[in-house]
Amino acid sequence: MDTGTYMKKKKLRKPEIEKETDYYDLKSDAVRDLVEANEENSPVVSQEELRKYTSQSKFHVAHWIKMLGIKFWFAGAVCFFFIWGLSIYVADVFDLLLITAIAMGMVTDLLTNPALRFFEKTKGENERWIMVNKRGYFSFVLNILYAGVVVFFVYTFYFVINAAFAAASGETERVVLGVEPILFGLFYLGFDLLFTEMKNYIRNLIASAKAGKL
Repeated sequence: MDTGTYMKKKKLRKPEIEKETDYYDLKSDAVRDLVEANEENSPVVSQEELRKYTSQSKFHVAHWIKMLGIKFWFAGAVCFFFIWGLSIYVADVFDLLLITAIAMGMVTDLLTNPALRFFEKTKGENERWIMVNKRGYFSFVLNILYAGVVVFFVYTFYFVINAAFAAASGETERVVLGVEPILFGLFYLGFDLLFTEMKNYIRNLIASAKAGKL
């Protein structure tokens, strides 16, 4: 093989070798960037961009419907297991309400609120649906006290409806609206949302006052 032919072949092979070298250099850089990645040197990616790469079902349930569904389901479950389940053993209605309030507060602190936080896409996103945002023993007690307030309002609402029907119909002995899980869950959810929105409104007013917007 003469010198000219060898040089031609060398020139033809050199770009291919350089191309392979660049390829492995890029791979090495990518691996190094991945290993050294942390919160400080990683680029900020918007939620819209992240959603492009996440699988989404054709059947989409609105976020607020999920939140309401979780709160309603747990309230109805407490009614089923404690009001229905214990009514034949606990004769006094106020004792039953006390037991229900304690159970509801425990369920709220240990099950409902953690379930709401589980569906957060960003930290603290679902705090607006929770009355007691702090966690720990103190929140456990506060959730029981808060549940007692809501249960009292629900009981009063039942009483007002039945009293109004009795006054209108004259049938004082008849109970037109009995306690059952679905309606109890809806009533509890309604008062819970009312008080939670009141808390959010007051908190926003205080935040706006501190920011000098009022």
